Amino acid sequence: MRPSEAGDPARPIEEAEAEDLLRCICFKTGPPRAVGVELEWLVHEKHDPRRRVPADRLTAAHEGARSLPLASAVTVEPGGQLELSSAPAASLMECVDAVAADLRAVRALLDRDGLALTGTGLDPWRAPRRLLREPRYDAMEAYLDRTSPCGRVMMCSSASIQVCLDAGEEEPGPLGLGRRWRLAHLLGAVLTAAFANSPVLEGRTTGWRSTRQAIWAQLDAVRPIAPPPDREPRDAWAGHVLDAPVMVVRPAGDGPWERPRGLTFRRWIRSGAPRPPTRADLDYHLTTLFPPVRPRGHLELRMIDAQPGDDGWQVPLAVTAALFDDPEATELAYRTVKPLAERAGPRPAPRNPLWLDAARYGLADPELRGAAEVCFGAALEALPRAGASRRVQDAVAAFHERHVLRGRCPADDHPPPSPGKEPRA
Repeated sequence: MRPSEAGDPARPIEEAEAEDLLRCICFKTGPPRAVGVELEWLVHEKHDPRRRVPADRLTAAHEGARSLPLASAVTVEPGGQLELSSAPAASLMECVDAVAADLRAVRALLDRDGLALTGTGLDPWRAPRRLLREPRYDAMEAYLDRTSPCGRVMMCSSASIQVCLDAGEEEPGPLGLGRRWRLAHLLGAVLTAAFANSPVLEGRTTGWRSTRQAIWAQLDAVRPIAPPPDREPRDAWAGHVLDAPVMVVRPAGDGPWERPRGLTFRRWIRSGAPRPPTRADLDYHLTTLFPPVRPRGHLELRMIDAQPGDDGWQVPLAVTAALFDDPEATELAYRTVKPLAERAGPRPAPRNPLWLDAARYGLADPELRGAAEVCFGAALEALPRAGASRRVQDAVAAFHERHVLRGRCPADDHPPPSPGKEPRA
C-alpha cells in the first residue's frame, strides 16, 4: 500500500488492514481528560404532550434549531427526536455550561411555537412514526423488521443520554485497557438501574423500569450486544465488528441500496461481492452497531434513559464522569461493581441477567441498590475535586437522597396508566 493510498476512503480495504484500523481508531489511549454528552429529546406539544405534532411543524422546529448559533451539533433522529451533541470539553463544568446554554436557546425557540422538549426514555403515549425518509433509515427499518417490531420503537420513540469519556491509559497486564472497559460494562448496569425512566409504552405500563433498555436487548442477535468484557478490548471489538452482519451495501453511484442477508463484513472483504468494501464502508458499518458501550476513539456509554426536568441530564453526566475520571472514585467503583460480573455470567450485555434485572427492577433490586449507594457516594466526594459547581453537586445529592437511598429510580415517579403487555426479555 502506498502512503498516499492509506487515507483514501474509496480504496478497497484488506482484512488485516481493517483489523488494524479498528484497533487504532476505536481505542485511543491517554490520561482521561475530555468529557462530552449527547442528549436525545422527544419533542411534544407544550400544553398537550399526548397530541402528535404534525410532521411539517416538527420539521420546521428542527430547521430552526439547526439555524441557531450553538456550540453543540444538532441532529434529528428518525422519529423526530432532537439530539444535541456537545463538543469534547476539558472539564465537566465546561461541558455542563456549554450544553445548558444551548438547551436554553433551543427551548426558547420551541416555546415560541408551542413546543417543548421531554426527557423520558420512550415516548409514553404514541406508536412509533418515522419522520425521516432516507435510504439509511429505510434500510435500518427493513433490517430490524426481520427480527421484531422493537426496531421501529428504538428508531422512532426512544431517547437517551450518552456520556462520552476518554478510553483511558494503557494498564500493565494482558487486558491492557480492559479494566476501564470492564468497569464500563459492569457500572453500566448500575447506571441503567439508577436512571431507568421508561416504564410506559403507548399508554400502558410494561413491567420494566427501563423499557427502552429492554427493547434494545430485543434487536437482532449482534447489533445491540457488547463483545466479552473479559477479553483484551481491541481484539474483542475488532472481531465483533468484522463478524457482525452488514446492514446495507451502499451503491457506488445512484443505484439501489442492497440489503444482504447473513453477509458479515469479514465475508464481504474475502468475497469482494457485490463489490469490494472500502474504508468508507467500514466507517459506515461501525455506525450501524449499537452496543451499550461503543468505542469511538473514546468510550460512548449509551445505556442511560433520558431524564425528566430541564437539568435532569446533568446528574448522570456528573456521576458518570466522576466515577470514571477521578482516580479515587474509579477505584472504589471498580471494587464495588466487580462482584457483579458473577451475576452477569457469560452472556453479553445487555442480554445477561444483570442487565435485564437492571432494566426490569431498577434500584428495587437489592444488589444494584447497594452498588448504586456506594458509587453515588463516591461520585459526591469526587465532584468537588472535579470542580463541579454547587448547583451540580446539590442536584446529584438530591437525586441520591430521593432515589438511590430509597431504592427508587425516575420510573417509579411515573403515574401508573392502564396495565399492558410487557416486552419479552
